Amino acid sequence: MEVSRTRALRGPNMWSRHTAIEAVVHCTPAEQSIADMPEFEARLRALFPSIGALRPASAQRTPITLAHVLEQATLALQAQAGCPVTFSHTHITSEPGSYQVVVEFSEEDVGRMAFEAACKLVEAARDGGSFDADATLKALRDLDEDVRLGPSTGSIVNAAVARGVPYRRLTQGSLVQFGWGAKQRRIWAAEVDATSAVSESIAQDKDLCKRLLQSAGVPVPTGRPVSSIDDAWEAALEIGLPVVVKPQDGNQGKGVTVNVVTREHMEIAYKAADEIGQVMVEKFLPGSDYRLLVVGDKLVAAARRDPPHVIGDGVLTVKQLVDKVNADPKRGDGHATSLTKIRFDDIAVARLTQQNLTPDSVPEKGQRVILRNNANLSTGGTATDVTDDVHPDVAARAIAAAQVVGLHVCGVDVVAESVLRPLEEINGGIVEVNAAPGLRMHLSPSYGKGRNVGEAIIAHLYGHGHKSEDGRIPVVAVTGTNGKTTTSRLIAHLFATCGLKVGMTNTDGVYVDGRQIDSGDCSGPKSARNVLMHPDVEAAVFETARGGVLREGLGFDRCQVAVVTNLGAGDHLGMNFLNTVEELALVKRVIVQNVAPNGYAVLNAADPIVANMAGTCPGQIIFFAADRHHPLMATHRAQGKRCVYVDGDQLVAAQGSWRENIPLRDIPITRGGAIGFQVENAMASVAAAWGVGLDWDTIRRGVASFANDADNAPGRFNVMDYRGATVIADYGHNADAMRALVAAVEALPASKRSVVISGAGDRRDEDIREQTVILGAAFDEVILFQDACQRGREDGEVLALLRQGLEGASRTRYIEEIRGEFIAIDAALARLQPGELCLVLVDQVEEALAHLAQRIQAG
Repeated sequence: MEVSRTRALRGPNMWSRHTAIEAVVHCTPAEQSIADMPEFEARLRALFPSIGALRPASAQRTPITLAHVLEQATLALQAQAGCPVTFSHTHITSEPGSYQVVVEFSEEDVGRMAFEAACKLVEAARDGGSFDADATLKALRDLDEDVRLGPSTGSIVNAAVARGVPYRRLTQGSLVQFGWGAKQRRIWAAEVDATSAVSESIAQDKDLCKRLLQSAGVPVPTGRPVSSIDDAWEAALEIGLPVVVKPQDGNQGKGVTVNVVTREHMEIAYKAADEIGQVMVEKFLPGSDYRLLVVGDKLVAAARRDPPHVIGDGVLTVKQLVDKVNADPKRGDGHATSLTKIRFDDIAVARLTQQNLTPDSVPEKGQRVILRNNANLSTGGTATDVTDDVHPDVAARAIAAAQVVGLHVCGVDVVAESVLRPLEEINGGIVEVNAAPGLRMHLSPSYGKGRNVGEAIIAHLYGHGHKSEDGRIPVVAVTGTNGKTTTSRLIAHLFATCGLKVGMTNTDGVYVDGRQIDSGDCSGPKSARNVLMHPDVEAAVFETARGGVLREGLGFDRCQVAVVTNLGAGDHLGMNFLNTVEELALVKRVIVQNVAPNGYAVLNAADPIVANMAGTCPGQIIFFAADRHHPLMATHRAQGKRCVYVDGDQLVAAQGSWRENIPLRDIPITRGGAIGFQVENAMASVAAAWGVGLDWDTIRRGVASFANDADNAPGRFNVMDYRGATVIADYGHNADAMRALVAAVEALPASKRSVVISGAGDRRDEDIREQTVILGAAFDEVILFQDACQRGREDGEVLALLRQGLEGASRTRYIEEIRGEFIAIDAALARLQPGELCLVLVDQVEEALAHLAQRIQAG
């Protein structure tokens, strides 16, 4: 068994909507059926009993191969480690013995580790080796805990997902972006982007914070910062014992000691606080410790926090009781579990001393032994939900405290005998306010009802009720064999016409509000994600190429409109196990499968493979085709559904009896309807704009003002005049493009037609030859050139294939072979006479267009 390629599919892909590991696995003939491998399954189950029942590929009556076992082992290892994964699949490729294994992951690092461990497990079962399942599962659990979102951030993300708000982790930590473009918001743990650094700094400075609260009439304990143990003891005597000793700038209860009543206890407490930062001493308020969570201008949750403690049983020592409590699987070392292990340190020992106990003492049965006076969950405390008990005046004081400091999400610490009565009546007070508060105690309290505080934070970010939003901007995805870039550019232009700042990706680069911010082929998911992260973008148009979907999946979870221009005879066949147009369609239709339920798929009704994608769309369909009498168009229109077609010299959008007409003469790229493939691009673009909801005045103005020149749509049928001859530059590079271009140039008058062409070496031989077979029947002269990049071909190999396609050409009478694109262009221009036409099929688009512009300007 050999693994030749492993990919992480980080977005919706041709297999599923799940993020997944995809690997190409090659099995020897002996490994293509475990029935032919004696004792393999017995050894496998002995090494990993939890693998479950082995099965072949879904709905296929085929032998179970090692690839299938690898798939199931990868999924089972993650599931046993506690990861929420359910999907896996093994695809039998056209290459004998080769399989594509796809397994869902919730965290990429964990998925990769599980796959590598599964490979070792399968090899050990095959060869009679060893495999430590327990150690592997522990390593997977530990890694999962390290990389997955903590409970606080995770609850907010889960609430966003439930509402349909898209999210993206920006780091391995807790920095998360919600929404897209201009509607994005960010959080860091439980802190929102609107909270200023000033407010956070105030919250961290306990003394400053307390003074601000006091000035606003919020009850707080008296106290001051201290500079030494002696100063601390002096402050304690001034304030009156007992006191609390804590760092002036701290969090999670670190370094906090409460109920300090002796000089010896003060020395221990001072040392603990001094390790964190500046020490302060304040009056100890009797009562319980409460955490009130304020989000915006609302109190959304409250919990009573009890200090870490154990209950004596008359048999075990205090230390043994702590060890027993810490053995509870609900208690962990970090924040991933609902409870944290109790710390047994000098502070705990000092607290035992106050109770006349030592670590080796055996408490009486039922005796409550306190191990810390502060009740933070991070030091082992427990929480009881009291949200419904909070008096309105207490809630008002907590909200006032959060607003005085300027925190949008605030943990307000209250010490009082109860929250059932106003703080002033029971000598209670607010002892701290906390930025980025932990939410664990409210989500999964030790006792009482959990509160969906994540939803409260999302509601604060994106509103609630009839004012709620999902943080999305209009997204249009465009794919197909030909016309993708022109259609993408025209749709983006239509968005811009109505005043939106548009982000666009295509094979020429990335554009935001008309400015190019990246160059090269940017039709993949990385570029799409970058656009959705740009804070200015109000609408996005993504050219979505086959390669990016195969490599990584989509760069978005769903789109408002998906456009499939055509598939025709396909392109890039013979690569990545895609040998037929039907197989290529499985990749192209991914954008259709991920249309929003209230969105549209814009499909070419004249292309049967594209039209068949309609059945996979969760939303509605807009069909387009030049022939309004096409059976599919007629049926769709009769059902009262949306269609776009050509009627005479008009482009028509129709639904039921409703019609909207745009004269083709008002759509410049079609040249009055003479350029058939541009008419198709215009229909697809108009349909997409209709699906998004643009008004028709905007659509009319947009198509009328879209110029198909080298600046606006480089390499997309750019028409130029050179000394009275017509020069057309286009990036067509497959057989379907050649047929469309031949039809287009035949609509233009010319006394002689010539073409300049090279071929992409990463196509099949027959695909390269087919292009010149088509051109040989339509052009008088053909100039073949070899560019610098042959894409894996030997020197001269592509030229030879192009030359073969011209053998027996019915029209071509002159053929020339040239090394170098610009030299070939110059040679073609030198042969041009007034009234003739030359089609230049550019390879280096920007450079070739710049060269042509220079030659035309020079005359």
